[in-house]
Amino acid sequence: MSLLALLVSTGYIGLSCALAQTARKLAGRLVNEGLVQELFYEAIAAAELCACCFELIIVADNFGVATYAIFLFLLTVWWAQVWGDATACPYTHMEDMVEGKTSPRNVALKTWAQLMGGCCVFRFVQVLWWLELASTHEGRAFAECTADLQVNPYLGAVIEGFATLLCRLASKSLGELGPKHAPLIDSFIGTSLVVAAFNYSGGYFNPVLATALKWGCTGHTNIEHIIVYWIGACGGALLSVPAFKLPSIHNLMVGNTKAKEE
Repeated sequence: MSLLALLVSTGYIGLSCALAQTARKLAGRLVNEGLVQELFYEAIAAAELCACCFELIIVADNFGVATYAIFLFLLTVWWAQVWGDATACPYTHMEDMVEGKTSPRNVALKTWAQLMGGCCVFRFVQVLWWLELASTHEGRAFAECTADLQVNPYLGAVIEGFATLLCRLASKSLGELGPKHAPLIDSFIGTSLVVAAFNYSGGYFNPVLATALKWGCTGHTNIEHIIVYWIGACGGALLSVPAFKLPSIHNLMVGNTKAKEE
């Protein structure tokens, strides 16, 4: 594939990030602080995530998983800097609910906002693909999508769940340890796990992202999609809450804090 095609994909990803950043600034100025503003931020973050990942599909298909991984790593570092408290992912709020930090209502509203942002952004992506500025976009705007699930749905759910569990444990550990380059380390771990699961479940580890990109695609039923990408990922994330509090796991991840204090 030509360098021009890769530059076009890079440009589309950059455009998506720039538009999302502009939308965030407008939301910060025009919407009062509170739940409504948080919903806007979640919708914008989800739209940015999904727009970029739609284009990353093009990158992976045409330039390989290694190139895809480099792009994903850089994007996750960028998102860690600009998203603030938004996550574009429902299970982070589910974790907060389990720990008593938020209400089921807020979780439901933020999940809805994320789904709206993630699913609606495809129309924007479709227009970019329809322009066919690169050969890699030819026929993609209206092509039928295919699922990334290459294993039994239940095994896929285990893969998504276990990888999400590892991601969340790593994030919690980094949050407690507070190393200097925490975003870089967190992004590297997440990207590595995505690459490891790429040829099995697709390595989404985010129900909203998986639904925006692959809901209704040929290769799995809608029920299988829910089992793998919603129950699997959310189950792994929720399991990380009690797991991180287990002394054996906590000491393994962050060391014996009591001993350090003494």
